[in-house]
Amino acid sequence: MEEKNTRKIETEAIEISLVAGVRLDVGIAGALAKSRSFAQNLVETGSVKVNGAVKKSNYKVRADDRIEICLPESQALQAEAEDIPLEIVYEDEDLLVVNKPQGMVVHPAPGAWGGTLVNALLFRVRDLSGINGVLRPGIVHRIDKDTSGLLVVAKNDAAHQGLAAQLKEHKVERRYRAIVHGVMAEASGTVDAPIGRDVQDRKRMAVTWQQAKPAVTHYQVLERYAEFTYIEAWLETGRTHQIRVHMAYLQHPVLGDPRYSRKQSPYPLNGQLLHAAALSFTHPQSGEIVTFQAPLPALFQEILTRLRQGER
Repeated sequence: MEEKNTRKIETEAIEISLVAGVRLDVGIAGALAKSRSFAQNLVETGSVKVNGAVKKSNYKVRADDRIEICLPESQALQAEAEDIPLEIVYEDEDLLVVNKPQGMVVHPAPGAWGGTLVNALLFRVRDLSGINGVLRPGIVHRIDKDTSGLLVVAKNDAAHQGLAAQLKEHKVERRYRAIVHGVMAEASGTVDAPIGRDVQDRKRMAVTWQQAKPAVTHYQVLERYAEFTYIEAWLETGRTHQIRVHMAYLQHPVLGDPRYSRKQSPYPLNGQLLHAAALSFTHPQSGEIVTFQAPLPALFQEILTRLRQGER
């Protein structure tokens, strides 16, 4: 079961021809018989050159374009199986639902080759889908490192494709709990604001109308306190850091958010108080709607108790 992580990737350069008018990532995925996410990763990391220049994934190919790809050697980088505690909420022959703790990265990447959810899954699960490659086996969707809560993981490609299709069609319901700064005036609301890379800091996301994608977040106030609000939020789309970005856009950033909040937390936190509390989808094999819930982490619950008692 254990697979070695070589980390050093040998590469080979190839030249391909694509049909004029096709999106760059779509064309590359088809030409290489790889997933679109694999192709997008090649483009975003600068491994693809069009006429000697780096382009974006949505670039429309022209008839005379010269496209060169610097490909990583097949299977050069592997994830290692690690004996890491993992809370499995549900498991059958097609999928499993995991309650990810705060502080755990979902899959290996530069700066976090070990200790991830994938490393833990490889130790405990015999088979995982291979659609997303050797570094993200079984991973259908992600939540941030410092966000806790529920994730569904696919054990085979058929389940993966079924779940991915539901995500694309917005048929997977993901409900989150969060504590945000400030007292929210409205009992509920919807944030419909596109999200893209922050033009001033490429490591951050932001509400922007420049090279952005539609993003919709719904929220409902559960409890109000003197300086904070406890909310439930659910996603209509699934953009990177979506709830965190949208709450900051409303000037109610998530408590403890190190990236999108400039407000100081009165509590000792290691990340944002954001928890994926409920997950509902149609089981890709049985066709039944299944729903799972995960209780709030202990620290989250402790801070809620203090707020309810009027303590800081």
